[in-house]
Amino acid sequence: MNRIRVNLDTRASCSYDIFIGRDILDRVGVLLHKSHRSKHLVIVSDSKVGLLHGPKVLETLRSMDLKVDLIQFPEGESSKSFSTSLALVEELIALGADRHSSLLALGGGVVGDLTGFIASIYMRGIPFFQLPTTLMAQVDSSIGGKTGIDLPAGKNLLGTFYQPQAVFIDLAFLDTLNDREFNSGLAEILKYGIIEDPELFRSLSEGISSIKQRNPVFLERVITRSCRIKKRIVEMDEKESGLRRILNFGHTFGHAIEAESGYTISHGEGVAIGMVCAAALSERLDHLSAAEREKIEALIQSVGLPRTIPHNLATKALIERMGKDKKKEGQKLPLVLLKKIGLPFINGTVPEEIVEETIEALKT
Repeated sequence: MNRIRVNLDTRASCSYDIFIGRDILDRVGVLLHKSHRSKHLVIVSDSKVGLLHGPKVLETLRSMDLKVDLIQFPEGESSKSFSTSLALVEELIALGADRHSSLLALGGGVVGDLTGFIASIYMRGIPFFQLPTTLMAQVDSSIGGKTGIDLPAGKNLLGTFYQPQAVFIDLAFLDTLNDREFNSGLAEILKYGIIEDPELFRSLSEGISSIKQRNPVFLERVITRSCRIKKRIVEMDEKESGLRRILNFGHTFGHAIEAESGYTISHGEGVAIGMVCAAALSERLDHLSAAEREKIEALIQSVGLPRTIPHNLATKALIERMGKDKKKEGQKLPLVLLKKIGLPFINGTVPEEIVEETIEALKT
């Protein structure tokens, strides 16, 4: 089992470990049993993951003499809401959860974001742990302490920075993902290669067959590498005031596309299209070569992710949603662009008409 330490030097008490391995639930139970913060553990999951994995996780953790309960909410992005948060809080109260209780997020990004948000505000903050079950959550959303819920105006407009006590990445969960869910998670791994690690980008380009076959050795290597990249950036910029913003590459476009589609386009698919948009915009502004942009598009397409915008998504509506992005600074919307693979930068002064032209050119 690999172990990666996230060192948040300004607040050592908020530092934590990421554990990566396959079939590690027993060891997760041992580690939680040793934790002084787990006298009463409440697993939070959605209806799909709770049914699929909840019984086994409950059985394993209870076998370690842990007091464990499970609460669930309806699966889907629409549950990432204030009303769901309140309903879960009511369940915690009914279970007698207090300041000596801890939460365990069992699921994908929606579960992790929602659980972390509730943990950060319940009784002014209780500990929580991440047990991500999707590739997307394992390499991205479970690490770094971002929590949040959606509002009608946009994604993650209410949220906190609240670090987990530990992240447990069990690759066995990936066996239950369908191809679409698995491919969506690949979008974040591709992002790390594009913005930070050209060697990882090459490894992914050369390892398409290993990706499609879900080769466990290859997957553990690229997942571990992705987690190391994410943890390094989080250590340098925990609250996203500077460097960490490069992790939003493709996300400003992607969130707008995802929301405007009514979430029929998944987060990973939206990010994939968003990265193509950002690369194309970088080329239009003479920052990125056509050859580099084509490499990015080719890799995104080769892993089975979309690279064009559905024609039924109105350009004006997408621009409007981008304008409400939480990363907006006054009238400026910082966009992460590229000079080359591995060299991103922040540009907050892109003319709106150029963004519109980029979107229009990518529609099918």
